[in-house]
Amino acid sequence: MPIRYDADLARFKAACTVEDALPLAEWLEATAAPRVDLSACTDLHTALLQLLLAARPTMTAGPEDAFLARVISLPASGP
Repeated sequence: MPIRYDADLARFKAACTVEDALPLAEWLEATAAPRVDLSACTDLHTALLQLLLAARPTMTAGPEDAFLARVISLPASGP
């Protein structure tokens, strides 16, 4: 599994696919102060990206990919 969950930290590794979306959504909902480490993530499905942008967990380490790093760091929109 490309995402490893350790209490309040999710570590993304290699290519993370749409199949990882439901477990991630459930973990984000169940975790009081979720943190994510994207340092080893090489590819992120847009479903996972949407979950991260909506939940806005704390990033302990961003992705090395410059484009993904810029997208992940976008400020949340809305009221």
